[in-house]
Amino acid sequence: MWEKLRRFLRSGRLQIEEPGMIYAPIAAVSLQPEPVDVDVKIILVGSVDEYYAVQEGDPEFARRFRCKVDFAESFTASAATRRAAGIFVAHTCRKMGLPHFSAGAVAALLEEAHREAEDQARQSAIFAHTEALVMEAAAMARAREATLVEAADVDAARLARIRRHDYPEQRLQETIVDGERLLDLGGEKVAQVNGLTVVDLGDYRFGFPVRVTARTHAGDEGLLNIEREVELSGPIHDKGVLILHSYLAALFVHITPLALNAAVVFEQEYSGVEGDSASFAEFSALLSSLANMPVRQGIAVTGALNQHGEMLPVGGINEKIEGYFRSCELMGLSGQQGVLIPRRNRRHLMLDRRVVEAVAQGRFHIWTADSAGEAMELLTGVLFGALDASGNYPEDTVLGRAQKTLQDYRRASQATAKPARKSKRPPAGLK
Repeated sequence: MWEKLRRFLRSGRLQIEEPGMIYAPIAAVSLQPEPVDVDVKIILVGSVDEYYAVQEGDPEFARRFRCKVDFAESFTASAATRRAAGIFVAHTCRKMGLPHFSAGAVAALLEEAHREAEDQARQSAIFAHTEALVMEAAAMARAREATLVEAADVDAARLARIRRHDYPEQRLQETIVDGERLLDLGGEKVAQVNGLTVVDLGDYRFGFPVRVTARTHAGDEGLLNIEREVELSGPIHDKGVLILHSYLAALFVHITPLALNAAVVFEQEYSGVEGDSASFAEFSALLSSLANMPVRQGIAVTGALNQHGEMLPVGGINEKIEGYFRSCELMGLSGQQGVLIPRRNRRHLMLDRRVVEAVAQGRFHIWTADSAGEAMELLTGVLFGALDASGNYPEDTVLGRAQKTLQDYRRASQATAKPARKSKRPPAGLK
């Protein structure tokens, strides 16, 4: 289409042609209408990738289409934007002949807009979703013969929407209850951590916990990412694993090279993994294996790591927390369960009311951390460790115990190394 559009932009005349004639190997003889002079304004709508791809492929594109406008998916919330949102709801009701919304119902819509934007300080700019929720909530109010839509109607509409799409989530949660998927929600285990993932179905997404395990032993192959080896991981996940490997090497730079063979895997995961939000879960399982130190199984973790061990914010934080909460709820809340998230994700929390109530009652917990060391201390109950004056980690810390294991690995590797082969070449002068 771009070739024809470019020709039209140059000439201002529209040529009516048979479909595919421009690429036909033999031109068919047929009647052709005369070109038509056309004076129109052309607006192209597409993705960012498509825009830059066409611009790179044809420099004339930037000259013909000089005015570029980006569509924002969210905007900073304020009293003015909330008032404008209320006006939008009122106009929608008037236009469609729907019952109007109470102040509480508008507040519920605003809360959903913040949740969709995944930010307490920003609202979603996708007003089509708000309009659809307005229509569904109005239908709920009409079903109970009310003249005003209340907050309960908005909640009922939102719940009905979830129920129409959540069968895959229900089935996965059932596999945990039935024991098909292995998930420990209490006690302590070595080299085993509950990670948090998000499943995106396009029209619905949900969180689901998955077990991350690690094994380490003496060797010289370094860290093996099993998902990557079998091509079940994306490039961002591979990048996250390489970053955590770099951070691990930096922690023990004083005893490098590391005589280490290690493997990390997402258990019972067969559809692929993408994103770096599980890099801390992989790091904690790996370090737990090295230190032979158990971690709390009731705490599920999420968060990306940088090369300095800082925990970076991740996406889908609300779905991840709610997914793990549902698993704990189905298996029985013990009051010791919860999630550990990056502290920079606090502003993104827009949780379901049931989770908020459970946290307020102390039946579920949300912890935050700025660094991997702070998070490991929560998971293990032991100090992370810092280098002392002699350049080593104290023995009673997580890093101190991991350091001792790595030193044992080095000695084992040196003991099993083959001696250098002696040369069989005869002395000079002999044949």
